[in-house]
Amino acid sequence: MFTGGTARLLISNEGTAPLEVTVEPWADLHRLPPDRTCVVVTHSPTADGSWSGTLRKNEPFQINHRPDSVTVWANGVCFHLTDADGNTIEADDSHCPARGHTS
Repeated sequence: MFTGGTARLLISNEGTAPLEVTVEPWADLHRLPPDRTCVVVTHSPTADGSWSGTLRKNEPFQINHRPDSVTVWANGVCFHLTDADGNTIEADDSHCPARGHTS
C-alpha cells in the first residue's frame, strides 16, 4: 500500500512552438503544445513523505531548461502527467503503482 507523499510540478508552454518535455530517469518524451500546461506528479517512496533528491536532499524534482526543451528528474517511485485540470495525459500507468493516491 502507498503511504508516502505526492508532489506536483506545473510546466507551462508560453512559446509559439511545441515544448519538448522529458521526464527522467525513464526518458519519457512528451510534446507540450503552445499555451498549454501539464503537471508532472510523483510519489515519495518513503512512509514519512521525504524525497531522496538528486542534487540536494529532500527535493522531489530537478529541472534542466533549454530554449526548446525541459528535462524533469522526478525523484519518486513513479510519475504520471496530467493537464492543468487533472486529466491524464498518458494512458499507460503500468510503471506507476501509486497512481491515484493523494496522501
